Amino acid sequence: MTEDAPKIRLYVAAPLAAGEVLMLTDQAHYLTGVMRQGPGDAVALFNGAAGEWRARITQAGKRRVEVSVEARTAPQRDPPDLWLLFAPIKKARTDFIVEKATELGVARIQPVLTRFTNAERVRTDRLTAHAIEAAEQCGGTFVPEVAAPVKLDHLLANWPQERHLMFCDEARTACPVADALSQAPQAPWAILIGPEGGFSPDEAAALRRLPQTTSVTLGPRVLRADTAAAAAITAWQMALGDWR
Repeated sequence: MTEDAPKIRLYVAAPLAAGEVLMLTDQAHYLTGVMRQGPGDAVALFNGAAGEWRARITQAGKRRVEVSVEARTAPQRDPPDLWLLFAPIKKARTDFIVEKATELGVARIQPVLTRFTNAERVRTDRLTAHAIEAAEQCGGTFVPEVAAPVKLDHLLANWPQERHLMFCDEARTACPVADALSQAPQAPWAILIGPEGGFSPDEAAALRRLPQTTSVTLGPRVLRADTAAAAAITAWQMALGDWR
């Protein structure tokens, strides 16, 4: 049996170990109908906790595919302890934020409801599916948790003492992000991106009063919320994360 490198990566919610036999139902159509895979073909599997494993298709049908797990091909690699907090926006752009946050490396994705949040109902199951797909495509072995939406005032009232907050502040007096992070501690962090209409004055004041807050600016240009999220995560990863 050849140890060929699988071209397809799939997330599975099941234990992974050599000799395990798994029955894939949700991915059966994709494997057989779209990718034309059959018995003998190899696939890569990960479950978010045990690294990546090579598995071999042993039986293939339209509604279910049986695979046998052979060997681990990559160790588990978790992202830094970084949360992304963002106000949901239009559907496609919210999807983009979740996908890029997964690819860039965050541990938790938290939708936040602010006074000026203007979005349709947030479906965490759909966003989780986007996170899984992003992890499958980017070679990651970790899928960030997508939490249920929470109101900003409730979030701040229950903010964990040990977690620092990078507040992407539109105020001109905020510190440039590179300067702010150059002196920042190695600790659990979160990044907060506001809605398209910005934060209300009361919300911005409450954020600045939080002892754990570091207010930063992302540059001289006004960024769309989805662009700001990707830029902020990139800046944090380069200063404090696992890109160094």
